[in-house]
Amino acid sequence: MKPNNRAPRLILALSAVVALACAPAPRVAATPAAVTSTQLSANDVKWSRTSAEHRAIFIETYRAAAERVATLSAGHQPATWGVILDADETVLDNSEYELGRVPFGGSFDAPAWTRWVMEGRAPALPGAVAFTSRVRELGGKVVIVTNRDDAECPITRSNLDRAAIRADLVLCKTTTDDKNPRFDAVQNGSAAPHFPALAILEWIGDNIQDFPHLKQSIRDGSDDGFSRFGDSYFALPNPMYGSWQSNPFM
Repeated sequence: MKPNNRAPRLILALSAVVALACAPAPRVAATPAAVTSTQLSANDVKWSRTSAEHRAIFIETYRAAAERVATLSAGHQPATWGVILDADETVLDNSEYELGRVPFGGSFDAPAWTRWVMEGRAPALPGAVAFTSRVRELGGKVVIVTNRDDAECPITRSNLDRAAIRADLVLCKTTTDDKNPRFDAVQNGSAAPHFPALAILEWIGDNIQDFPHLKQSIRDGSDDGFSRFGDSYFALPNPMYGSWQSNPFM
């Protein structure tokens, strides 16, 4: 007669069930909060601060802009032409400020931003010093059009000087974020007393709105809408913030 092994097996199975029931629940990593298009991730700032690609793109873009402006300025008399650049994330690097915003999802905080600006220690971005120096060497003027508040313009000028960005004119925001009236003023000679009207040969920025009359909606049209990029418009990458944040996910 064969021995009955079912009883021992049943006892073992019941013991395993009891052990599993008494064991502590396994540790499960917390699910991170969903990141919306308006939030800042650590990777956005990390890429801007540490990647070789970020540095390469800035150097490459400014180098191409310098080569192009040398051609475009041929035949122009000195001090009759210039270039317009944005300030933040175009010539000045604010990624240290943005790093401090990562724990808060990158939400804008006006007092924190003002404190950073008033420190006046944002460094120059790669390629910016060489480019602006080249423009002046060729006889052109460097104009910075920024949406920093007008009250922040004096410290912004000092910051630019400290970063070796020699700007001939800095125009900050007074009543509107729209830069087009200031672009027009530079070109018609009404931007500042005794500052001449300039033929603007290039615009450089990190936001599509740093270029005359352009908005995010340009992306919905054909490539023809981007025909001036690489010629007189030069765009720089900014994954940390910008008007692109209002675009819907596709």
